[in-house]
Amino acid sequence: MVETPQIHQLNFGLSWCLLFAIMFRLLSKLSPHIHKRSVRSFSSSTTGPYLSLSVRAGPPSEGVSNGEVDLYDPAKQELLKLTDKAIPEEIITAKWIGASQGWSVHSGTQDRCVLLTDFLNPWNCKPNPKLLTLPPLNPLLACQTDVIWNVAMSCCPDDDEDWVVGIKSLGDQISFCRPRRDLRWTKFQTPYDYFPTSNLTYSKRDQKFYLPGPGGHHLLSYDLHFDKAGQPEFHELQFRNFPESFKYDSEISELFPSSCRTERFVESPSGDERFLVKWYAKGCLANYSSRITYETQRFMVFREEETIEGRFMCYTDDIGDLCIFVSKSEAFCVPASSFPGLKPNSIYFVGFGLGIYDLTTRDVSSFTAPNGALNHIVHPYWFPPASS
Repeated sequence: MVETPQIHQLNFGLSWCLLFAIMFRLLSKLSPHIHKRSVRSFSSSTTGPYLSLSVRAGPPSEGVSNGEVDLYDPAKQELLKLTDKAIPEEIITAKWIGASQGWSVHSGTQDRCVLLTDFLNPWNCKPNPKLLTLPPLNPLLACQTDVIWNVAMSCCPDDDEDWVVGIKSLGDQISFCRPRRDLRWTKFQTPYDYFPTSNLTYSKRDQKFYLPGPGGHHLLSYDLHFDKAGQPEFHELQFRNFPESFKYDSEISELFPSSCRTERFVESPSGDERFLVKWYAKGCLANYSSRITYETQRFMVFREEETIEGRFMCYTDDIGDLCIFVSKSEAFCVPASSFPGLKPNSIYFVGFGLGIYDLTTRDVSSFTAPNGALNHIVHPYWFPPASS
């Protein structure tokens, strides 16, 4: 079956613009299982994964604004309102462009500098949250950097002096910066004009950034040396154990313009396992509108297996105790047993709706909340567990 990447790319881009209409419809129902509470600090030393919902900033004073941050804890199915939260003045009007390693990433509205901050960490109660400023992105010839697709980092800036930031623009440009060595951006143009809406991710095991191609049949990798002569490295993936029950259905969904698909490459916390996640969504006409909105239809997960014959991606419906979190932030995994309330062998998603996909039963469950409680999702990013 011939891939049709142009159709997928167009619809995936449009679908994020219509994200909030889907969420509003899914999340406005009444449910007794989700609660709200206001907090200033946490009693334990580690929080589980959380979803950023919205930020409300008060008048700034001396470079910082005190405001409120709304988060959602999927393990406890609880809405958290962080009060008296210190918010850097620079990001109040800045554009959100991504999130990685527990840090949010923004673009300044005037100078277009790239801003990184950890103020969304629930444990960060300091009066002056960390804020790092990187130079603006400049496009290569025939590329653009006004629209950012996603952001990935090699580690938390606090963990390594040699940390690297990678930014994937919509289109063909990838930009890398090693802030504590050289503030200049190293820019690459992806080959083949084939990766415009691919999602960048970092592998701690390989110490490389990976970019999956449409359909997940290819990977581009970039090491941390930024040697343009040898980059990117091209990897062709082969699939095994593809379920017969999915083959025809997958071909149909990929042919019709009302369907779309995107891929994520994600590594387990230990680095022992890696997965290619295919995310399928179906389009439908929004109520009283001619626009198409998208809802998650299913996920397919392929576990990486390296043999003497090459690298194979083997279909699996069993990732054990792991949960995978996918959104516009860099995808990540956590063990469910470390955070009671999380469902193992599941994918938590925000984008084409907001909910959980059970890999065993192939069921999609949408989060629901008291009327209006989740109807103001402004920054739909999953953040990994945070610690003090």
